[in-house]
Amino acid sequence: MSGELFIEWELAELPPEEERERFEAIWRHALDAVCREESVEVPVEAELNVVDEEEIHELNREHRDIDRSTDVLSFPLLDLVPGEYGTLADEETNPENGCVSLGNIVLSWTHVARQAAEYGHSREREAAFLVTHSLLHLLGYDHMEEAEETLMRSKQKLVLKAMGLPRGEEAPRGEE
Repeated sequence: MSGELFIEWELAELPPEEERERFEAIWRHALDAVCREESVEVPVEAELNVVDEEEIHELNREHRDIDRSTDVLSFPLLDLVPGEYGTLADEETNPENGCVSLGNIVLSWTHVARQAAEYGHSREREAAFLVTHSLLHLLGYDHMEEAEETLMRSKQKLVLKAMGLPRGEEAPRGEE
């Protein structure tokens, strides 16, 4: 089961409509793939805000006390344990669509292009990676401890492979 991803482009200069639609389809595919990989059995929803570097810098400073930009921020609404989603059925649902809200994702559009070039893959793959990463955070995953990071990386790799967006050799990434 998957659900809905509500996407808001909050950029001064929007990409062309065709490009926005292509990335929105990728992000919705990421939600479906994460839900399949995690065996989420109730419909879920999340909000994705696509912002510029300045906006994500301000949010990072405001919410995490880190005075620099970042690629993606996750704001989970629920305190979930990775892989244990039986309690989702008990959560309040959106009366309009019957979905349980997982939370919000804020994605830096600037970082998508920059990191795609840095890691040597497409913007589509980078955008899918960042949203997958954040969706896993909304489902309770973290990477503060080495074991958590290893598990989260393996989940990301499985989801991206299922999406047809694998990376050659999964090289270590910087702070995500």
